[in-house]
Amino acid sequence: MDTLKVRDAKDVEEVVRAAIASEQPLEIIGHGGKRGIGHAMATNAVLDVSALNAVTAYEPSELIITLQAGAPLADVLALIDAKNQQFAFEPVNTAPLLGTPATGTIGGMIAAGLAGPRRIRAGGARDHLLGAHAVSGFGDSFKTGGKVVKNVTGYDLCKLLAGSWGTLSVMTEVTLKVMPKPEAERTLLLRGLDDAAANKAMTAALGSPFDVSAAAHLPKSAFGAGTEGLGDIAGQGEAEALTVLRLEGITASAAHRAGSLRQLLAPFGTATLIEDVASTALWSAIRDVLPFAASGALGAWPVWRIVCPPASGAALGTQLARETGGDVIYDWGGGLIWAALPPKPDAHAPAVRAHANAAGGHATLIRATDDVRREVDVFHPQAPGIAALSERVRASFDPKIILNRGRLTRSAG
Repeated sequence: MDTLKVRDAKDVEEVVRAAIASEQPLEIIGHGGKRGIGHAMATNAVLDVSALNAVTAYEPSELIITLQAGAPLADVLALIDAKNQQFAFEPVNTAPLLGTPATGTIGGMIAAGLAGPRRIRAGGARDHLLGAHAVSGFGDSFKTGGKVVKNVTGYDLCKLLAGSWGTLSVMTEVTLKVMPKPEAERTLLLRGLDDAAANKAMTAALGSPFDVSAAAHLPKSAFGAGTEGLGDIAGQGEAEALTVLRLEGITASAAHRAGSLRQLLAPFGTATLIEDVASTALWSAIRDVLPFAASGALGAWPVWRIVCPPASGAALGTQLARETGGDVIYDWGGGLIWAALPPKPDAHAPAVRAHANAAGGHATLIRATDDVRREVDVFHPQAPGIAALSERVRASFDPKIILNRGRLTRSAG
């Protein structure tokens, strides 16, 4: 396999133009940490952007950072953390789930567009992407968006790049919004609720005036896989189901709201409280789905990421777990379900997709063996109208399907 390491955007243009001329599609990688998501690509040539790793500009007072796409995510998070700032959408670190080194890049973070627990309040990766420089499948550089938080001129093309999995362009530089880290974090824990009761509790909390920034539920069965990252919170001895609700802000406000929310939730049981460091560790474990980690008891099980209306979450997850013998974890107040299901040649895709479709949601197969990914659509099949629109968008960026050919669909290329 040919690996073409580029030094700048000009190199990227030349590589893409050469690929068009030779009709040789390219696989785009930073450090390759998310290569296991999606279908195997129909190419023998790799475009490696890992050398594009500089921080171009960081203005903490303006809440803006501009980075080259190959910048290591861990380094960037450390940089902004030193200024007491964060990416508010809490990007998911897929390394524990996939069993890969934690070598994610900024470009990979945007291309995957996987947001963590605060998605329900802060929006997703696309909502924090202010601008981008990229090279299209024509071999031309283009710039979209800018360096201001209010961007109202023309079409916001950079939003299309978030979640495109490298199929529309090769990002070379991005500008992102950063946010101050909250002064305090408080998490209320309710124990022993079934999925339906937990769904009601999360709905009540999210509908309250107490500004809940995250709501998740870990059924009792999820702890059977181990409690990595959850520590003492899972309880000693026999683990109980755990429903968790996060409040953030200045210390006095977070403490006051936690007290008020505890009263509101009294019909569901007596909530206990964890603070700051313990709370942060818990939400990191939920964000990165550590109970289903590749190194854990369910490491060989395929893992699905199902997004659906929160009101449908509990019924969908309960039925799916019952039918398949699998385990589920709920985030986003029930709107995001992580499902680890027993190994099967089709990864239970018909059941997963039927339930997701019935709820008006969609499901992505995040972890599976190469054999399974050859047999199953990793990304949710789109309705004909949306598929036609997606194809027109892709063709306008990359008419020859040079970039990451075959990653999103089994039929392409």
